[in-house]
Amino acid sequence: MVFDYDLYVIGGGSGGVRAARIASGEYGAKVALAEEYRMGGTCVIRGCVPKKLMVFASAYAGAIVDARSYGWAVEAAAFDWPAFRAKLDAELDRLEAAYRAGLAGANVTVHDTRATVVDPHTVRLATGETFTAKHILVATGGRPFVPEIAAGAGAMTSNDIFKLDALPKSVLIVGGGFIACEFACILNGLGVAVTQFYRGEQILRGFDGEARGHIAELMKESGINLHVGTDVIEMKPVEGGTWVKSTDGREAVFEKVVYATGRVPNTEGLGLVEVGVRLGRKGEVVVDGWSQTAVPSIYAVGDVTDRINLTPVAIREGHAFADTVFGAKPVKPDHALVASAVFTQPEFGTVGMTEEAARDERPIEVYATSFRPMQSAFAGRPDRVMMKLVVCAETRKVLGCHIVAPGAGEMIQLAAIAIKMGATKEDFDRTVAVHPVMAEELVTLRKPVRTA
Repeated sequence: MVFDYDLYVIGGGSGGVRAARIASGEYGAKVALAEEYRMGGTCVIRGCVPKKLMVFASAYAGAIVDARSYGWAVEAAAFDWPAFRAKLDAELDRLEAAYRAGLAGANVTVHDTRATVVDPHTVRLATGETFTAKHILVATGGRPFVPEIAAGAGAMTSNDIFKLDALPKSVLIVGGGFIACEFACILNGLGVAVTQFYRGEQILRGFDGEARGHIAELMKESGINLHVGTDVIEMKPVEGGTWVKSTDGREAVFEKVVYATGRVPNTEGLGLVEVGVRLGRKGEVVVDGWSQTAVPSIYAVGDVTDRINLTPVAIREGHAFADTVFGAKPVKPDHALVASAVFTQPEFGTVGMTEEAARDERPIEVYATSFRPMQSAFAGRPDRVMMKLVVCAETRKVLGCHIVAPGAGEMIQLAAIAIKMGATKEDFDRTVAVHPVMAEELVTLRKPVRTA
């Protein structure tokens, strides 16, 4: 059979774009890609990139206060959200153009419309056109989950925050995952009165327990009105915002309500089930280690598979797919020991096992410290840094590293290299410290604080 394309990619996010570029630009495959919204996907357009720029913006109020402690005669004017948003929009336009230029340079045909799967080798565009392909790659990512109670009351999601015409005076953020916590810190730093509800017993479920508690305390100290074990039971639009009643009996009106209660894979209406692709409980595409679905010609990468929902992972999966299918270089994406960062304030960097997971599997030693960093202490701020190593008592390998500190995302990237290589606690001990920096604590932790 003669196909229109060797590969048809559905979704223009990081994973899909990488797969398309490598398959076409490096291996000479004839490739097309369909994207129904903006090129770049969640990360570039409505996730990592604009969020991190907002993190930077929100940190300057504290930096100006610190500057006075260091002898600078400075005063902060009001934050100009419209000016910031205009520059943010321009930066996202630039990045989208760069993505498009990369695809064009790799000779990938782009269709700016929605595509669905008709059969194992055919896609249909919203324009009515159909194309055949030897291989189809689904890389449609995920979207915020919005419960019925929130949708009916007009609550926002994280996607909507970037489109605000003006910052609200007050906001309720519902959720306790990294997205909820990051935006709570961002908006608090920009001068918004932030309340956060999370129905669980502690925020950041799935991360190291000690780090979770440390971050929660710092968020409260920064002025975030955080309530765990609390959920919304009733809400409705009223004059001036949204009236909310919570499970603990509280009633209040917030100018805006943001729901950040998880994300779901974008598989609805794609035609996948109809052609034999198996979906999981959350609607995720079920794939094997090669990112191949139950239909041999259809593959999937990125958040739509709900494996590890991080942009660099999607990129690795997309690249591995192209190498395997078009480059005759079979490679499985490696999902072990993937580092990540949560951009709360301060940041949280983590790689490897939590203390809770490790102690359920084997004897461990825990090395940890918490202290006021030099910069904060001099400025008179009460901030506390936390650093923690989880070590196997038998092999001495470092199983996990968890850092709560300014710049933790930068630190954990470097620590992850050593841990990925199998570094032992003694390898850390033999490393001479850099002084005076916060990260020197990672190589000066001599005695375990507990064993399990």
